Amino acid sequence: MSDEREISALTASLARSALTRRSVLGGLAGLGAAGLLAACGTPGRKPSGGASSADGTPSPAKTPLAATDLSDTDKIVNWSNWPQYIDVGENDDHPTIAAFTKKTGIKVNYNEDYNDNDEFFAKVRPLLEAGKDTGRDVWVSTDWMVARMIRLGYLQPLDKANIPNAANLEPTLANVEFDPGRVYSLPWQSIFAGIAYNPKATGGKKITTMDQLLHDPALKGKVTLLTEMRDTVGLVMMEQGKKLASFTAADFADAIAVLQAAKDAGQIKGFTGNEYTKPLASGDTAACVAWTGDVVQLRADNPALGYALPTTGFTMSSDNFVIPAMAQHKKNAEKLINYYYDPEVMAAVVEYVNYVGPVVGIKDILTKSDPSVAKNELIFPTAETLANGQVFRSLTAEEETTFTRQFQSLVTG
Repeated sequence: MSDEREISALTASLARSALTRRSVLGGLAGLGAAGLLAACGTPGRKPSGGASSADGTPSPAKTPLAATDLSDTDKIVNWSNWPQYIDVGENDDHPTIAAFTKKTGIKVNYNEDYNDNDEFFAKVRPLLEAGKDTGRDVWVSTDWMVARMIRLGYLQPLDKANIPNAANLEPTLANVEFDPGRVYSLPWQSIFAGIAYNPKATGGKKITTMDQLLHDPALKGKVTLLTEMRDTVGLVMMEQGKKLASFTAADFADAIAVLQAAKDAGQIKGFTGNEYTKPLASGDTAACVAWTGDVVQLRADNPALGYALPTTGFTMSSDNFVIPAMAQHKKNAEKLINYYYDPEVMAAVVEYVNYVGPVVGIKDILTKSDPSVAKNELIFPTAETLANGQVFRSLTAEEETTFTRQFQSLVTG
């Protein structure tokens, strides 16, 4: 079995058993409120995946296949995204999409069929591998999945001439390890993972470190961690003083050992996608690893909930626009991406989804239209906060297989 196929096989059971960070958001939509119109990693799910050779050095991506672009005569674009990850209007429509169609004449076939990175990859890989059109012109993948698809030659380079608004990209996101110079991707939203807690269940105690989460006797049996390997293991490694940009296999194994000891001691009641939200709100879960966007929403209904981005470091990642090989409407997809990089448009999305938008200028817009969102440091973190964020480094195919096997054993063993 090839490394890539083994990776998919190893992660399949986790993907089936865990809700993604966005898939439960439909159930949260009723929370309402101006700053909680709906919907991070996130986390989710999350950071870099691998465009490197076995020795860790970058390896060239395979040349992607391109189809004849029908954009000039066929005014449609097919977009796959995660559930509840865009603005929604009173009639369950998407106002920004409607405005795009009115402005450009391009109809958007919008599908919320991206429920998990590995699950989605399993659907499109056979077509991509065979050099066939997936029926999609653009979709939104997490950093590490973007890296994998670049490595396999499954993504087309973006024509920036069709995306002049890419100049509005937040500078800190402009040159990332998995896609230097943003040749193949542009961020949709960014995601942070940290620690959430319910003061009623912790006896009023603030939970701000992974050490507390994994060892405080008062939390025993009331802690959940994420099925997102890069978030859960990454938070432990950072607390151990490791850098996510340069950790070793031994560092990863050490973190797994700490997590395994906590599990064996009964500290951890389970590993979840973002179905941690309801138990956290009720107090059945005292504390957990959580994504910022979820907590912003939960706080609208339960403002007492606590959240900490550990000072030793928290994980950061993005979900990104990409255009697959053999897409039939590439130019239309690039026009769509360009449209969402207009600060006014992206501000409307961020106001709704409550994640970290990648476009410069949206905070100024929201300061006028919705100050509660603009003042929320989980949506607009300070430079001091961002300095503690780290991105999980790219993995080789071999590393991804090995690390996933170790993490799966922890979660399901």
